[in-house]
Amino acid sequence: MQNKNNAIAITAIISGVVLIVALVALFAINPSSGNVDEDTVSVQGQAQIKAMPDLMVIYFNVETKGNTTEEARSANVEIIDKLVEGITALGFEKSEIVTENLNVREDCEWTQDGQECDGFVATHSVKIEMGVDDTEKMGNVVDAGVSAGAMVNYINFELTQESQNKYKAEAMKAAAKDAQIKADSVAEGFGKTAGKLVSVQVNDFGYYPWRAASGGAMMDTAMVKESVSNIQPGEEEISASVSATFKLR
Repeated sequence: MQNKNNAIAITAIISGVVLIVALVALFAINPSSGNVDEDTVSVQGQAQIKAMPDLMVIYFNVETKGNTTEEARSANVEIIDKLVEGITALGFEKSEIVTENLNVREDCEWTQDGQECDGFVATHSVKIEMGVDDTEKMGNVVDAGVSAGAMVNYINFELTQESQNKYKAEAMKAAAKDAQIKADSVAEGFGKTAGKLVSVQVNDFGYYPWRAASGGAMMDTAMVKESVSNIQPGEEEISASVSATFKLR
């Protein structure tokens, strides 16, 4: 009886192996029965469009030191409070002064003898947005921030979220049209036509703010203001790309 059971088990195993081999051979001979579709063409559509910035953003940085975290933080809060007071006096809402970064860390540096620490550093970075034509207001904001003890990190020409959405839609449409043109051309070269869209993937939408001026400890208020007043924002390129696969017919 034992031998009979073993024979049945061996037969079942052999049958299973034969079935698997047969299925593998079937898909190898006729791959179209799976998910692979050889009658397609894949292309990448690209587009570059022009965009005019409609936003100017001033980035301030406040850095203070102290023997303890509380000392560093308190000194920082004092400057930020003065900055907020000065900028709101210009007509800005407190909510328009947006915190970008806030942290307190130990002030350490590496020397030949190893790491040495000396107190703590508190850093608070904020930004204020305004229209690109408000150059006079920009100068007043810079004055208020620097007078409070803040440092101008940099000033950017940027796009509002509404403009970003607008240009993104335009760039993506242009990239999709470019992909269609490429697919049609490739298909025609092989004596076929590009038919149904099989798949599409958005690869990239490139938008980067345009630096108008860089500040820092060595750049005073007058230099920052002069730097920006001499720059007229112009059109910049925004890029987009998509990958698309079309059925050939």
